[in-house]
Amino acid sequence: MLLIPAIDLKNGHCVRLKQGDMNQATVFSQDPGAMAAHWVAQGARRLHVVDLDGAFAGKPSNIAAITAILAAVGHAIPVQLGGGIRSLAAIQGWLDLGLRDVIIGTAAVKDPAFLRLACQTFPGQICVGIDAKDGFVATDGWATVLDVTATELAKQCQGLGVNSIIYTDIGRDGMMGGVNVAATLALAQAVDIPIIASGGMHVLQDVKDLHATQCKGITGAILGRSIYEGTIVLSEAQGWLDTQTT
Repeated sequence: MLLIPAIDLKNGHCVRLKQGDMNQATVFSQDPGAMAAHWVAQGARRLHVVDLDGAFAGKPSNIAAITAILAAVGHAIPVQLGGGIRSLAAIQGWLDLGLRDVIIGTAAVKDPAFLRLACQTFPGQICVGIDAKDGFVATDGWATVLDVTATELAKQCQGLGVNSIIYTDIGRDGMMGGVNVAATLALAQAVDIPIIASGGMHVLQDVKDLHATQCKGITGAILGRSIYEGTIVLSEAQGWLDTQTT
């Protein structure tokens, strides 16, 4: 299982939100490139970048910050990006800049034809972000909750060529109360697409609890506030996971 540091961008700064609330943002760095380099130095093998402003605006934002991250990382590790990506042109533009994967969130549920076309046009480079509140999908920067369950949306992604689903429990995001293991496991068992857990990781035991499911469908977990505040040490947690691999 891979642990993936998150870099969430708001107004060009690295921030963490609580339960997706843009009014509850804590700034951890004003230099996204330096933050990316820091996580690479700490042993990160992939970075998860979210354009928060883009998610609300419905179009790419924080372009300078994302470019700085890519420049700092170079070809050392892959970088995936989500937030406001709702056109093939936007996907192509980001991939041309050096992103490995693009995450489609709102458009995945609102425009299934677009998701299908994106997977066909950019095979192996499309992730789907499923953000859920009480099990129901939330879109537009988590501002709207739909009458569609996370499992229903995940099943609609089957067979399209989606390389992974990033599942976020909004109620736990940024709260450091532990990942929703039960919901993540249920989603992984419902589909054949690899699942990356997100939201709630607090201490090493949370990593161990997720790993204890022994579900091969759960391939990773995104770490945010926990590694910024030091309640999880990235190198230590990934090192423990590496010793569990057989």
